[in-house]
Amino acid sequence: MRLKLSSCLPRSLSGRMTLILLLGLLAAQAASLVLHLQERAAMLAAGHMPAGMPGFDALPLRFAWHVSLTFAAVIAVSLVAMRWATQPLQQMADAANAFAHDLDAAPLQVSGPTEVRRAAEAFNFMQTRLRRLVVERGHALAAVSHDLRTPLTRMRLRAELVDDPALQAKLNADIDAMQGMVNSVLAYLRGLEDAERAQPINMEALLSSLVEDELALGRQVVLQAPARERALSAPYPGKLSILRRAVTNLLDNAVAHGQQVTVRLEDSPAALHIVVEDDGPGIPVPDLARVTEPFVRLDASRRLDTGGVGLGLAIVRDAAAYHGGQLELENREGGGLRARLVLPRSAPVPQAKSNRLRP
Repeated sequence: MRLKLSSCLPRSLSGRMTLILLLGLLAAQAASLVLHLQERAAMLAAGHMPAGMPGFDALPLRFAWHVSLTFAAVIAVSLVAMRWATQPLQQMADAANAFAHDLDAAPLQVSGPTEVRRAAEAFNFMQTRLRRLVVERGHALAAVSHDLRTPLTRMRLRAELVDDPALQAKLNADIDAMQGMVNSVLAYLRGLEDAERAQPINMEALLSSLVEDELALGRQVVLQAPARERALSAPYPGKLSILRRAVTNLLDNAVAHGQQVTVRLEDSPAALHIVVEDDGPGIPVPDLARVTEPFVRLDASRRLDTGGVGLGLAIVRDAAAYHGGQLELENREGGGLRARLVLPRSAPVPQAKSNRLRP
């Protein structure tokens, strides 16, 4: 019963406040009607009204007009008042959504009543602290990763002086692995770097060029051609370097764990879908959610000789979120993994700023 009642209530705060006011008004008018009928009964008992007069005929027409006009006035005033009262909440929701996509989003304007001003000040303080935390962590990781390159280079030079070929090969393999980790961390930190402006991107041309690069490396990647009756996909407004890196990571992940890789583009007025499928072992269902977290490697389902430190899918996930979208992973019925990069066409893409983090 409680669930059914909740489903009947308006979803917005302004709608619920308006409903409360209308119910209060209805109760007041009902009380006024009861008092009016009691007064009529007293007048009838005193002989001031004909005894055969029906009860509701004694109600004056102006009472009905009074109720109707009162309802109309309360509805109009409550709609305006509730919209004015809930506007700061909508602004805070918009600011939180903008901050989720852009660390350098403008702070929330501090205005309005005391409670609203305090909430805006708390939100701006939280935004400042989070931005400072992310920037400082990025600087620290970038500095450590960058400083590791010098000793790695010295180690590679010294490995050349080793006479034992087997030992030299092992040392170079370890150095290559460490170098790959450093490069992966730097790529992840640069993944959301906002150094370029959003531009219309021909996604079909981008996918075609990336697939050609994969074929040049001898990888079995196929780009499914769109149906002839379908019109060409409209350009997508986004950051070219971020989307290129995201699709490249999806392809690298697919060819590392499968023999045949298929890429296709699905377009609609609401969103653009980039689908990459492979015929590999797939991912256990319990791990589908956490595999996109940074530095997560599923050794049970992914081979150790594929390299990487578990940042590829994390970069793809962040790139999708940066454009207001998401990364969806699912196992195919015939075996393999299907990665779907969903890019909404209505989501605003943050523009470049001069104070972005550049590790």
